[in-house]
Amino acid sequence: MKYISNPTRIEEDSFKKIRELCDLKRFNRDEQQVVMRIVHTCGLPEIAEKICFSENAIKAGLQAIKNREAVICDVEMVKCSLTLRMMEQEPLCFINKASVISQAKTQNKTRCMMAVDAWKSYIGDSIIIVGNAPTALFRLLEVLKEGFKKPALVIGMPVGFIGAEESKLALWNKYEKLGIECITLEGTQGGSAIAASAMNALLRIEQDIYL
Repeated sequence: MKYISNPTRIEEDSFKKIRELCDLKRFNRDEQQVVMRIVHTCGLPEIAEKICFSENAIKAGLQAIKNREAVICDVEMVKCSLTLRMMEQEPLCFINKASVISQAKTQNKTRCMMAVDAWKSYIGDSIIIVGNAPTALFRLLEVLKEGFKKPALVIGMPVGFIGAEESKLALWNKYEKLGIECITLEGTQGGSAIAASAMNALLRIEQDIYL
């Protein structure tokens, strides 16, 4: 059986196909790279219609990468899905921290939610990637409302049927008032790989790699 085995050609042909299948006109050049990387990750061209960018999201994310600011992930699966060879620093994730696990059990809350409290000293100018738990995104919005230092960018793409759509809508409705930039995804779709793919696209753009 014949099939394409060259990784460069597979990626280039995939993005060519994505351009044919998706209406990308409402996105600028850099936003298109993020959208196509997300579509490439999930195999769903229609998801492009649900991706939302705040006005300066790309600019803020690229500046944070250039400045080697902290990258914070809600779960290990997000961290494992990042293109680590393109990163100058180890992404942070606190979901398996003993104190987080203990507090989650004691307070009967999700570990992702409790982990956000462990982020507080790292949040300023960071890139935060939420790809799993709506509770993490809800809690982050609460923390930011309390007046903690602002992240450079929030990539908010939790998945599921309980709270996911609502948490992303809350992010989109509140980001301007909170003074943050964001990339998010309407509806119940999302997930660790999709959230990480948005960051991976930014890492490539920062290195002037375009498809």
